Amino acid sequence: MRYLSENYLSESRDHTGQVAHLSLHYPESFNWAYDVVDDIATAEPDRPAMVWCNPEGEEHRFSYGDMKYWSDKCANFLVAQGVRKGDAVLVVLRRHYQFWICALALHKIGALLVPATFMLREHDLEYRLVAAGIKAVVCTDAGSIADVCDTVAPNCPDLKIKILVASGGAGLAVSQPDFDPDFHHALSGPEHVCELTTEREGWVDFNSGVRAASDFWGRITTSVHEPMIMYFSSGTSGNPKMVLHDYTYALAHTVTAKLWHNVVGDNGLHFTIADTGWGKAVWGKFYGQWTMESCVLTYDFDRFNADDILSLIDHYGVTTLCCPPTMYRLMMQTDFKKHRLTSLMYCTTAGEALNPDLYDFWKENTGLTIYEGFGQTETPLTVANLNGSHPKPGSMGKIVPLYDIRVLRDDGTECEDGETGEICIRYDPDHRPEGIMIGYYRNPEKTAEAIHDGWYHTGDTAWRDEDDYLWYVGRNDDVIKSSGYRIGPTEIESVLLQHDAVRECAVTGVPDPVRGKAVKATIVLQEGFEGTDELTRELQDYVKRETAPYKYPRIVDYVDELPKTVNGKIRRVAIRKRDEEAAHMEHPEHDKRDGLV
Repeated sequence: MRYLSENYLSESRDHTGQVAHLSLHYPESFNWAYDVVDDIATAEPDRPAMVWCNPEGEEHRFSYGDMKYWSDKCANFLVAQGVRKGDAVLVVLRRHYQFWICALALHKIGALLVPATFMLREHDLEYRLVAAGIKAVVCTDAGSIADVCDTVAPNCPDLKIKILVASGGAGLAVSQPDFDPDFHHALSGPEHVCELTTEREGWVDFNSGVRAASDFWGRITTSVHEPMIMYFSSGTSGNPKMVLHDYTYALAHTVTAKLWHNVVGDNGLHFTIADTGWGKAVWGKFYGQWTMESCVLTYDFDRFNADDILSLIDHYGVTTLCCPPTMYRLMMQTDFKKHRLTSLMYCTTAGEALNPDLYDFWKENTGLTIYEGFGQTETPLTVANLNGSHPKPGSMGKIVPLYDIRVLRDDGTECEDGETGEICIRYDPDHRPEGIMIGYYRNPEKTAEAIHDGWYHTGDTAWRDEDDYLWYVGRNDDVIKSSGYRIGPTEIESVLLQHDAVRECAVTGVPDPVRGKAVKATIVLQEGFEGTDELTRELQDYVKRETAPYKYPRIVDYVDELPKTVNGKIRRVAIRKRDEEAAHMEHPEHDKRDGLV
């Protein structure tokens, strides 16, 4: 191991051992695919890069040399199909290993990688294809997303190339009556990479095309400040914004992997549970981990099963783990002690606030602390409990010293300790902080709303304590303004989750003619509990005892499940939208809330 990351990231620590200063170094011509992945492949071709498996039983182990070989072939294949430098390519590949091969190839070409989720419907996909000027789609044959693409393609004039990837199962095949485990096991191993083919009218087969392509690829000149990757980031209203990043984004995630995930290069196996359609995948399964010369585990499943995940940790010897609090909580509700987890050395979480009861459970049952972190689609890791720190349960941690971050009032002045304000990042357009977005693609108005007066305004609110730890309150849109109070949903959710009856919950605001907004709790109950008026009163009184009484939920809605992303993150926006639609219907029979004022 050559400690390649030290060529790009410098750090210093204070007398307590905590990270005090960080800086990134790179040449103008830096391209992560060439200068990190290919560099490792040339020096140590057999170094493990990824262990990939699926519920069907297929398994592949890729070295850095393998990744260079297959991405070079893929780059030649894509160019032969007409993909050129600067072209936008939508990639919808679930957790297929072909995502990593394709992403590297697009970086080498200098094309724009645009990951997307397989959950898109017609309106969602058509908007993305048209708004981003997508020239090519690389899509899985699993599920219905190829059907969706064919439906909207005639309305997308920039779309010229459609490439289909044989999924090999993706966790969908195991439930089919004709499932043949022997067939899927036979696909395992290095000689069977990209072997499975697929056919669909109007589409080019990815696997056969890549296998047939040349493995010689000459470097294309790119600039570190050219667009590299773009994500769609949904707000509470309107169409999603297109978040554009350059090649510094990949390097900035060295901090994510080295100082937060705490990955190691030799004998380390990192597992971030995330679908490639979301930014968390490249946070935890790609850029930083490979800059650290480490190996990642990828499980190409369809539906999350906590027992399966815990068994994988045991089976493959996972050393570092990152997933949302919701997934940790589902693990907590299994027969947890039957899993040994002896290989696990470090755990992290992001996406939602980490509740103290979950923090305590994990510590008691594994001996490990869960280190929380914070970032956005627009940023890499910006606030975190970095390694060497001493987390306060429920706090996001401290500011990552790669950035100048303040908690600001609406007038731009800095908040006092304990005062809620917006998390803002110092942003000089002439010397843009590494890893922070270039802007919202083709949307100067939204860019100007977010970046102005020398700051990037994240839209997330928090407060700082006397020890400089930040405590998340919520999105500006999530903060509930009720009777003159600003109420963050996270604190109420944390309290409710400590009650024996509550399995999961989400707190939102609903219109109220007197208060402006009333606090509503949408709750999934533990088995054995019923959503009665008596339980509602009990939960309301419980919140009143545990936090300021004005924060208690005046409306309680019991549901079978909460809306979530494929990564397990609860979507409060979907709950608000549902409530708004119900209010517009103005029919009492549609209001099923067990609310007590």
